[in-house]
Amino acid sequence: MPDRRLRTVLDGWSYLECPRWHDGRVYVSDFYTQQVLAADLDGTGEPETVARVPEQPSGIGWLSDGTMLVVSMRDRRLLRVRDGATEVHADLSGLAPWHLNDMVVDAEGRAFVGNFGFDIMSGAPIVATNLVRVDPDGTARVVAEDLRFPNGSAILPDGATLVVAETLAGRLTAFDISGDGALTNRRAWAVLSEVPDSDDLGELIGGGAVAPDGIALDAEGAIWVADALGGRAIRVREGGEIVDEVSGGGLGVFACALGGDDGRTLLLCAAPSFAEHERRGTREARLLACEVDVPRAGLP
Repeated sequence: MPDRRLRTVLDGWSYLECPRWHDGRVYVSDFYTQQVLAADLDGTGEPETVARVPEQPSGIGWLSDGTMLVVSMRDRRLLRVRDGATEVHADLSGLAPWHLNDMVVDAEGRAFVGNFGFDIMSGAPIVATNLVRVDPDGTARVVAEDLRFPNGSAILPDGATLVVAETLAGRLTAFDISGDGALTNRRAWAVLSEVPDSDDLGELIGGGAVAPDGIALDAEGAIWVADALGGRAIRVREGGEIVDEVSGGGLGVFACALGGDDGRTLLLCAAPSFAEHERRGTREARLLACEVDVPRAGLP
């Protein structure tokens, strides 16, 4: 596998997540400074704070009219961002049992939003959860259930297939997207590791399983996967073959995206760990980048 040189785009943040490439800039959420940032890819200049989300920002996307959507994790709301101000797009507190997570927004403006399902930061027993679809008018409904920590998601270029990372199941799961936004034909897109049949988080972490977090689709139909327990991003083909790998250089890698004008810049959200009590008061998170051969495709 190629030996790629990582460079730093952003440094000195708390815990960066959900990177996106949009209109010539990279966008990213910083959990514990409660900001959504936009920055130039060359790492020069100060990043712009495009939104403040007091209840912790996560997934980012855009409606067809260019309005930004951002997940507000702790109060389980999806927000619209206009001129730096936020307003509620949808309240998911009655549908999602715990903090909201990453999301992807399709070409119709439908947002598919995951959630933790349980209090992972306190080491509570693992509980399967659901995936919620929010339509452009803010209407929300559960569209998939029995998912183990649904996390990063991608939509294939035809707009008809959704792939979601089930972090605590060690797999990428695919669904067909029907014309009305329903999800059908659930199947394993890639099984990355066998995980213990247990609700004990410590057992799973200690078992050395691949934990797929953020994901990014490329033009050959492969998916870059942030391995939250492996300190790397892996490039995976449908079926589970790992064909490339980029190390986080000693840091954990928790999200990834493809960006740049040619779509060949792999962006990695990296930090020493994911535990809230270790990251909240520190400023050790980085956004790293390197070049890869195959450009981005699909959404986000």
